[in-house]
Amino acid sequence: MGASDPEVASWAPGGAAGMAGAGAGAGARGGAAAGVEARARDPPPAHRAHPRHPRPAAQPSARRMDGASGGLGSGDNAPTTEALFVALGAGVTALSHPLLYVKLLIQVGHEPMPPTIGTNVLGRKVLYLPSFFTYAKYIVQVDGKIGLFRGLSPRLMSNALSTVTRGSMKKVFPPDEIEQVSNKDDMKTSLKKVVKETSYEMMMQCVSRMLAHPLHVISMRCMVQFVGREAKYSGVLSSIGKIFKEEGLLGFFVGLIPHLLGDVVFLWGCNLLAHFINAYLVDDSVSDTPGGLGNDQNPGSQFSQALAIRSYTKFVMGIAVSMLTYPFLLVGDLMAVNNCGLQAGLPPYSPVFKSWIHCWKYLSVQGQLFRGSSLLFRRVSSGSCFALE
Repeated sequence: MGASDPEVASWAPGGAAGMAGAGAGAGARGGAAAGVEARARDPPPAHRAHPRHPRPAAQPSARRMDGASGGLGSGDNAPTTEALFVALGAGVTALSHPLLYVKLLIQVGHEPMPPTIGTNVLGRKVLYLPSFFTYAKYIVQVDGKIGLFRGLSPRLMSNALSTVTRGSMKKVFPPDEIEQVSNKDDMKTSLKKVVKETSYEMMMQCVSRMLAHPLHVISMRCMVQFVGREAKYSGVLSSIGKIFKEEGLLGFFVGLIPHLLGDVVFLWGCNLLAHFINAYLVDDSVSDTPGGLGNDQNPGSQFSQALAIRSYTKFVMGIAVSMLTYPFLLVGDLMAVNNCGLQAGLPPYSPVFKSWIHCWKYLSVQGQLFRGSSLLFRRVSSGSCFALE
């Protein structure tokens, strides 16, 4: 979703599509768990107890062995699984950091290179601002290749803290069994399932966002120092001391409200849209076996294609809704660097905003609520950066 964790999503805002993937993954895990339970209740004939021999003592089920939640990352394997997710997230974060870095500089209105003349699909001449690749080459020329990773350390810590927080919350507040929404459910039943699942996701996302936001603020400020060539925020510990001394405790949470609102709108919008499509347009009778029926060896096969379709539906809805919630991400990031003593957060790049609503209104008047949402084809428009005022 942008300058937050593409992370929602950790796929979020931010981001943002990762949350859709998380929701889809929850559905797949629910279907897998149902299949395990079905097989546990009805073991194959080869393992049934013979009438002349006593039945062996019941073994603990897979769900009990894995823990109360019965999902991946619980029980004895929890530390290993959690560490795996943290390491995987760190790799994705590091690889995507140059993209987010360039996007943030565009968001604050820093355009160090002049636009070039090009043509649109109608053959008309238009002015284009530098694309991501041109911008990245400019950063390399100024700061070297290592400059593309400015602000990476606090961002890695922020994403790791978010992942650990979500894993800890699942242990403290294990999710209830959430049944798959079917087109055979009535409207009240199916909607109740979606509301329950989305409420749980929203709780985890909001808590992890609040705990990780101070590190997100530090990361944003480290990156925008490129604009004025400052070195005010050089390390995590020193940055914490500077922010607390100059802005107090609230300085760590500037821009939090628009980020939270964006996360909430994204989750509910994505899940509800996907619900209405999955519940009333996807047929559970679709099967990947001949004749459209499952079998004893693979009782869940008749639902596999339906689950796959639902997963793709949520993914597509996540992309669409993330575009609509992008202004929340932009406003949150601008507020994180506004009036903090850095050139990127002061005139002429930016006015000193009184609140995030003031920032939203200003961008709306300028027609810049989606500034930075595109990194490839960037046409020049009026009010393209604050310095043009």
